[in-house]
Amino acid sequence: MNSKHFYIVFLALLTSGIVNAQANLLNSKTVETIGKKTNEQITADNDGPLPYGYIDDRDILWSKVVWEFVDLNQKINLPYYFPIDTTSISSDRRSLFDTLLKGLKSGKIKEAYSDSFFSSKITRQEIAGKLFNVRQNGNNVDTFNIKTEDISGYKIKGMWYFDKRQGELKYRLLAIAPMGPDVQTLGVAEIEDDELYELFWVFYPSAREVLYRSKVFNPENSSHPISFDHLLNARRFSATIIRTENIYGNRKISDYIRGNSLFQLLEADKIKEAIRNKEMDMWNY
Repeated sequence: MNSKHFYIVFLALLTSGIVNAQANLLNSKTVETIGKKTNEQITADNDGPLPYGYIDDRDILWSKVVWEFVDLNQKINLPYYFPIDTTSISSDRRSLFDTLLKGLKSGKIKEAYSDSFFSSKITRQEIAGKLFNVRQNGNNVDTFNIKTEDISGYKIKGMWYFDKRQGELKYRLLAIAPMGPDVQTLGVAEIEDDELYELFWVFYPSAREVLYRSKVFNPENSSHPISFDHLLNARRFSATIIRTENIYGNRKISDYIRGNSLFQLLEADKIKEAIRNKEMDMWNY
């Protein structure tokens, strides 16, 4: 490596370290201490996600389980998508997909399933098979890997319920699934597959600790990032209802309203409005 290349690499590393390592920035007397938390900061950060309160089944006056789609093309949902390029930012900033995947690989997230009904667990090897593929192309070997930029959205499963003790309508997130292409068809010219597939389902309560530790950039105040757990539990996203539990085997909206996206969206809004009105209806005499 010549001196010019060395200088460029050194400058890039120095710049990324200064810009992204915000911890202890104002208290540092040397550059080496930037990004290193003091003992007081470590003690203050030694907390966890706010635990859910115990809900007795007898206190649930009404409930409805819904499935929703979070479209990452919408501006409000971009914090779940970025960052894509992680070469010039600190290691504590990652996308939601990278955070979930890292938690699964490290074993910190153990509750991963093949569907939203938690009927069968999925192993790390099976998850890797959905994200990575090697294909022989003549004398060459092509590798395909699903990454953050390939994730177009998330499916989430949750329950709306009326807590008669608190006297209010509440929401509890139960599961989340990244939606991406089929890795087996990537790069195959003969196959045009624009469908999105559920790569895996994570039982949300088991992932809260990991999602709490992973922070999202706060554009309003970079000194106080927000955790993924906070964003998701506060429903700080835009989502469209695609299914509810019903007498017809929990069929999807697209199963009974076919080929008309506008009518499907109107049906989703109708269901959402009915859920919102449920709280008001509880107080009618």
